[in-house]
Order: sequence, then structure tokens, then C-alpha cells
Amino acid sequence: MELFDVYSLFDVTPVKAKGCKVWDSEGQEYLDLYGGHAVISVGHCHPKYVAALKDQLDKIGFYSNSVVNPLQSELAHKLGEFSTLEDYSLFLVNSGAEANENALKLASFHTGKERIIAFRKSFHGRTSGAVAVTDNPKIVSPFNASHKVTFVPLNDIEAVEKELSKGDVAGVIIEGIQGVGGINIPTVEFLRSLETLCAKYGAVLILDEVQSGYGRTGSFFAFQRAGIHPDVISMAKGMGNGFPIGGVLISPKFKATKGMLGTTFGGNYLACAAAIAVLDIIKEENLLGNVTKVGQYLKDNMPESPLIKEVRGEGLMLGIEFNVPVAPIRTSLLKESHIFTGVAGQNMIRLLAPLVLSVEEAAKFISAFSATLAKA
Repeated sequence: MELFDVYSLFDVTPVKAKGCKVWDSEGQEYLDLYGGHAVISVGHCHPKYVAALKDQLDKIGFYSNSVVNPLQSELAHKLGEFSTLEDYSLFLVNSGAEANENALKLASFHTGKERIIAFRKSFHGRTSGAVAVTDNPKIVSPFNASHKVTFVPLNDIEAVEKELSKGDVAGVIIEGIQGVGGINIPTVEFLRSLETLCAKYGAVLILDEVQSGYGRTGSFFAFQRAGIHPDVISMAKGMGNGFPIGGVLISPKFKATKGMLGTTFGGNYLACAAAIAVLDIIKEENLLGNVTKVGQYLKDNMPESPLIKEVRGEGLMLGIEFNVPVAPIRTSLLKESHIFTGVAGQNMIRLLAPLVLSVEEAAKFISAFSATLAKA
């Protein structure tokens, strides 16, 4: 049997990792500025994180949600405290796509309506509802397309109100910062107006913080720079630092009924132990401050080049948009400088480093990137 060949792979086989460094099977060291799709938050193999998982596995690794799991309550308490959203409720799942599926379902339950407003260039996942609100025809099957979704341009509040005023919208889903779509940032004014309009027309405001949340932008959630309070917030990726876990934060306006949501593996003992360790490490090591500092260093020291159109983003969620396809530049960074980076589309290099990235490591990237551009 062979693997179903759907991934474009780096020609690298990692066997060991620490912090922001990865070593392959040949012993070559790499600097990781991609974090495995923004998943590695507190760094590879952080000793406190590893100890928490080992300790939990020695006790109990799994039981279903038919029993009391104190770790779920501990995670909810710490998450509420750290995010300053103590009055929200937490529903635990396994991934970002699953978090968005449940967020959309909650919106429909709450309003009794079907239609969703999403945004151009959005990405919310690959499961049925999540892919339906994703603006990427390549991954939308005919089955997914049967959902009632209207796409509007990001930061166009008039287009949003035009659709909301029709009265059939269950919810509006928006990323804190669009990741896959090219590090596109909703303005503070747009987010505030969006909150006001959703309240006016009775639609649920869903903030997808799967990639932009958990400290990646320097705030715990990217939307918090606007001072708004969404109805539902989805999260995953950095939440477990590599262990699969996702979550939905739900405002007090929603009333739970037994059986309305459910999951087999969501919120299991190991996942909760991982997520609790991540929160503890972010707090103890002031990683939000580090993200702000190192992210600004990267922005301030980006080399000038006629190939670069724009650098945008917040914290350690940065996009470098080029006037040319970036594949050769990314390949050079990997093969010659041994640095992992991501992409968005054909013309953007995406940096999603672990939150523990140091200024010294950032400087190493800047030096290598400058040399690569000089060759290009």
C-alpha cells in the first residue's frame, strides 16, 4: 500500500527538533520559521511541555466525554483568565476545521437561519461546512458547494450590510488575519463595524483565530486589537504545540442543551495536558512580549529589493509579497540556507515561526534572506 499522494513535500526527513531548530536524518540543522503550518507555538520539544505529556500518559491517556475530566475545567479556567474572556464557555474539539464546523452549527442553531457570509480569500478548513466558507474553488467539491454561503470583499462594510439586511443570515465568519489567503488584515474600524452590524441584524459574529490566535500576533487573539467581543471564537494550531486539539469559545448569549454538540476525541486527557502546558509556558516566559519584539525586529530589518512588493502582518504572522513567483527563493532558503518558510499563493513567503524565536535567530534569517535576494 502507498500513501495517497496529495502533499507537495520538502525533501527533508526531520528526526529531532528543539526550540526553533530541526535536524534531519542526515544530521543537517534547519531554522524553522514555519512551525509546521503555525502549529508549533512554544517551540519544539519544550521540556515542560514534554514532561506534561509524559506525566499524563503515565496516569490516563484517554476516556470519552461521558465522564468528568478535571483537566478540561482547568484548561477552560486558564484560557479564560489569560484571554480575558472569563464569561465565555469552552467546547473542545480536535482541529481548526472541526472548531469552525461547530461554530457555524452554533450560529445556525441560535438564529434558526442557514446562510453564512464569508470573505474573499478566506480559508477556514477542509471539512464540509468549513470548506464551504473557504474562498478556494480548488478544494470545494459539489457536495460542499450546496451550502448557502455568500462571499464579500474583506474590509467592505457596505457589502456586508447589503447582505445582512436581507434578513436570512445566520452568521458572519472572518479570520483575525487571513493566513492562507495572503496575510490580509481586517482593519480595526471594519471589525468594530462588523460587530455592530451583526448585533443590529441578529447575526452571529464568528472569529476564526485558528492561525492568528494563541499569541501569534502579539495579542492573545488578533481581534483583540479592535476591542470587540465576538459571539464565537474558533482556535486550534498553536493551542496544542503539535498535539491535535481545537476549541470553540462561546459567548454567554448561547444556551447549551445536552447533545447539541459532541466529539469522541475532543478534550481528551493528553490534549488538555498539552494545551495547559502551552498556556503556562506562554505566560511564564512572556512569549506575547517576545512575539511583539521579534516580529518588529523582522519588519524593521527586512532587506530592500525591487522584487519585494510589500511586507505585512503582525507579530510572528508575517507575509513577504513579491512581484515574482517565490518558489525559487523559498527553495534557495531551504536548500542553501537551511531555513523552513511557508508560502501563500504564488507570490508570498509566509513566516509563522514558533513564538520562542529569538532576535539572534531572526537576524540569521535576515542575513540569509538578504543573500538569497542578492543572488536572485
